[in-house]
Amino acid sequence: MSRAGLSCPGCGSSNIVDDHLYCQSQLVCVDCGSVVSEGALVAADDHVGGSDVSYSRSTAVAKKPCMNLIKGIQRVKAICRILRVNSGIEDLSQTYYNLAYQHESFIRVSLQKKEVLAGCCVLVCCRLLNWPITMGTISCLLDADPMVVGMVYQEMVKILNIEPPIINVTEVVEAHSLEYKLSSVHVPEEYAENSKDLTKRAVALVELAADSWIVTGRKPIPVMMAAIYLSWQSLKPNKHRLKCSLEKFCQIAKVNKHRPASKRITEMKKVLCKLGKEIPWVREAVTPDNVVRQVEDILKHRYALLRRALRTHEEVLLAECQASCEDSLTEETAPTQSSELVEQNPNASSVEQCELNAERAQRPGDGDDNPCTVSELHTDIQESQDPTPNWGKRVLFAPPCVTHPRKKRRVEQPELKDVTGDEEISDSEIDSYIRTPQEAREFTLTQQLFYESEKS
Repeated sequence: MSRAGLSCPGCGSSNIVDDHLYCQSQLVCVDCGSVVSEGALVAADDHVGGSDVSYSRSTAVAKKPCMNLIKGIQRVKAICRILRVNSGIEDLSQTYYNLAYQHESFIRVSLQKKEVLAGCCVLVCCRLLNWPITMGTISCLLDADPMVVGMVYQEMVKILNIEPPIINVTEVVEAHSLEYKLSSVHVPEEYAENSKDLTKRAVALVELAADSWIVTGRKPIPVMMAAIYLSWQSLKPNKHRLKCSLEKFCQIAKVNKHRPASKRITEMKKVLCKLGKEIPWVREAVTPDNVVRQVEDILKHRYALLRRALRTHEEVLLAECQASCEDSLTEETAPTQSSELVEQNPNASSVEQCELNAERAQRPGDGDDNPCTVSELHTDIQESQDPTPNWGKRVLFAPPCVTHPRKKRRVEQPELKDVTGDEEISDSEIDSYIRTPQEAREFTLTQQLFYESEKS
């Protein structure tokens, strides 16, 4: 059927017919075969209507994760496999990494920070699910600075609104002790030690260190390393172990040495010596060189020894205080007695001198004869002159910040100069004394009013 009024745009022919060969009707030119117009896919009377289909549901492809995100998830899996955590921690770590990675705070950061983020996600999941892992272990695995790991960890916890539990150092000693290769398979027999016995004694030493303020404000890994080293020596105190230094011990156990661990060992030995001196059946002098042999007895009776050491220390302080008071009394009373003897009559008998001394002692108003007031005055003056002493050195156990306080810089105070009147005056000070023209006019007007009031 031809259509009137239509012409082919290709050849200009008006011979246009309907082509119903396909499901969609078309107007086709008979002469050249060009399609003049296409009809609707559905007839107008058959059209019911429907909803628009979105692009993402029809032809769009799902967004693929970027390569850094894929590598980060792989790094999370690798850390979990190295630490041998369960599947729950691994899945939760990947979830947290996806959430943190897509946050605006971690999108445009360096690759190093993204690598650290993977370790922080594993760390927070281990703490949430009660798996003892330290931040130092994560830093060692990532070969990153512990300060950077701590900053990323705090930022991630704040962004994801996570409240991880606080981990005590004694809870991670067991996991940390497994890093030391001290079994008979790895080391000779004289250096080999059972991991369970080593962990048990190390935990007891760390608890003792916590009771004596050694753990306060300190990094946990050096404290645990010192405890494991002393535990290893004390379990079998033979000549091979006693002569073994910390550096050699770390080489044998195949761990990296931490510098502060040597100081922690010295501090622990001092505490052990203070408690070892209170053991009644030990006759020899307890020194840092031989205190390792007494570690077993000290840890077994540490609570009783702590109480006894504190009591002994208090008795020593009390005796020193009494001795210092007696010395101050004798120093104050000696010159007063000598002056009284000089004032007395040299020709008087001893009986008369004793009576005079008794009368002076019975006088209620004499303040000079009261030794307590004199000693108190002397101590007050001495305390005002001397700087405030460090109270941490007077107690048996004290926090490190008290026993070793930071030195404060002395601020030099300017010396007070006497005013002679010959000092130079600055220009600004001179300007303050010169009157402005307005002030001069007001001053003149005031004087005139004052004179007029006097005349009247």
